[in-house]
Amino acid sequence: LLSHCLTTSKMKFTATLVALMAASAAAFAPSQAKKASSALSFTPEDLPGALPPMGFWDPLDFASKADENTLRRYREAEVQHGRVGML
Repeated sequence: LLSHCLTTSKMKFTATLVALMAASAAAFAPSQAKKASSALSFTPEDLPGALPPMGFWDPLDFASKADENTLRRYREAEVQHGRVGML
């Protein structure tokens, strides 16, 4: 009876260990979603920082008045000022 309990305990431990390894390996698998190339089409939603659930947030509507380079410059300045503000 004791050997049966030890065997069952080892099997549960092994199954748990295998399940944890499989779950952690899935975290490093490549993403299945294809990213659109920004070289062909540029949208403000492609900029870094436009993340769910908020998405692209532009309350003063700067994006409608700016071209691609200006928007990238705005984002660069925003990140730079944010880093300085964290100091």
